[in-house]
Amino acid sequence: MEEPRYRIFVEPAPGRVQVRFNGVTVADSDRALILHETRYAPVHYLPKADVRMDLMEPTEHRTHCPFKGNASHWTLRVGDRLSENSVWAYEKPLPEAEPIRGYVAFYRDRMDTWYEERAETAAEPVADAHDHGNPLVDWLMREAWDAKDVGQLVYGLVHRLQAEGVELTRANLMLRALHPQVMGTVNAWTRADDNIRTVELGHAVGAEERFLSSPFVPIFAGRGGVRRRLEGPEARIDFPVLEDMRAEGATDYAALPLAFSDGQIHALTLTTDAPGGFRTEDLGHIHEILPLLSRLVEVHSLQRTARTLLDTYLGVHTGARVLEGRIRRGDGERIPAVVWMADLRGSTELQETLERDVYLDLLNEFFEATAGSAIDAGGEVLKFIGDAVLAIFPIQDEPRAPYQALSAAREALARIERFNAGPDAANGRLGMALALHIGEVNYGNIGVPGRLDFTATGPVVNEVSRLEGLCKVLGKPVVASGAFAESVDADLVPLGRHELRGVAEPVEVFTLPELA
Repeated sequence: MEEPRYRIFVEPAPGRVQVRFNGVTVADSDRALILHETRYAPVHYLPKADVRMDLMEPTEHRTHCPFKGNASHWTLRVGDRLSENSVWAYEKPLPEAEPIRGYVAFYRDRMDTWYEERAETAAEPVADAHDHGNPLVDWLMREAWDAKDVGQLVYGLVHRLQAEGVELTRANLMLRALHPQVMGTVNAWTRADDNIRTVELGHAVGAEERFLSSPFVPIFAGRGGVRRRLEGPEARIDFPVLEDMRAEGATDYAALPLAFSDGQIHALTLTTDAPGGFRTEDLGHIHEILPLLSRLVEVHSLQRTARTLLDTYLGVHTGARVLEGRIRRGDGERIPAVVWMADLRGSTELQETLERDVYLDLLNEFFEATAGSAIDAGGEVLKFIGDAVLAIFPIQDEPRAPYQALSAAREALARIERFNAGPDAANGRLGMALALHIGEVNYGNIGVPGRLDFTATGPVVNEVSRLEGLCKVLGKPVVASGAFAESVDADLVPLGRHELRGVAEPVEVFTLPELA
């Protein structure tokens, strides 16, 4: 009868098993079981009665096995040290794993010492794990998917290659970005530092000689990869970076294209100082996993792109709420907030007298001064409405939000004044009308099912736009409501009570003392 290609079975451990962590014996049993599963190292399961369960803190982490069921996890805490989710158990195992009901297992590599029959032992090798001939495939299947981001993925790959005897000196993953300010991101590793350094490259870098003369350009253009042996007089040094690497003792360089599903190409570069350069089998193993590695990198890249676009177009706090799942019409909450609205004064005349590009540059300078000040002070810009900007400062997240909003108003005023005093004001001076109000707003999704807007609505938002209109009437660039004035311990100057269109009672209005 043919031996099954995948099987699972349990047998008694031959002797006593002890586990120690931070100087404490956390498990001690002569009733342990060993679970064998194809292509996995044997795992010891110990009865809960023989384990210091008082040192275990249950977590929400769950994993699933189609043979064993759903595993619950615990964090082990001993003294000032802890090991997160390092203990697990199948509390309601499936029939194939019924013998391990009431038993727990430990990740060996997260424990300090492991004893079998009083002798310290290491984790047993997995004899049949590499039957496909490529050790990197096992890493992809069992470890790479667990990386939290691209940096962890690159770090894991580097250490897997080192474990297989590849003498790396450098590794870089260059990802092109869909970002208004960033051309791409480099996740860089060096043997000297042994950590991942993430560097964002601005769009201006793409026009610099150091980039234009790099191996990334032909790779991104779809002309394949770059492999250069750096030893000997016949070495082909056709990129400046190769000369630098050879001076550091590098012997071989490989720049490999990573193709995403949308056709865009990114690059992984590897450098070694091993005599003779990379071994054929090492590059062969890397080449074999590139398609799957590309997909893993793409998943992380898409997550980063989604967050970047949400932060850019919705704002950091609003984007986070959307990613948390608040995506249906009506999803939202009532929150207390300062509502902050600034408008460009005289915009109609500017549009009529200035060329389109000149006007747009001026408008963006206005937004830099106003929206930029709000963001820098911790506010959330919700939308640009023509030549106006609407922002909120949620109080539930930051009790000092009113003071932040007041500081942002002063900073916006200062930036406007600096611009008007500078040479760029030759094409047109900036005028500002800014209003501050406070109260409860509806913060959530409105619109139609196919086109939603996550924003703030409610009477407070309507009233702040009416307040902003008083700036022209009162001749003040900044005004605040009486409700806002009561929320801050500041010497705001009263400007009397004024009627607001659509508001039943006149409201008290204030301004900054330096504007009184």
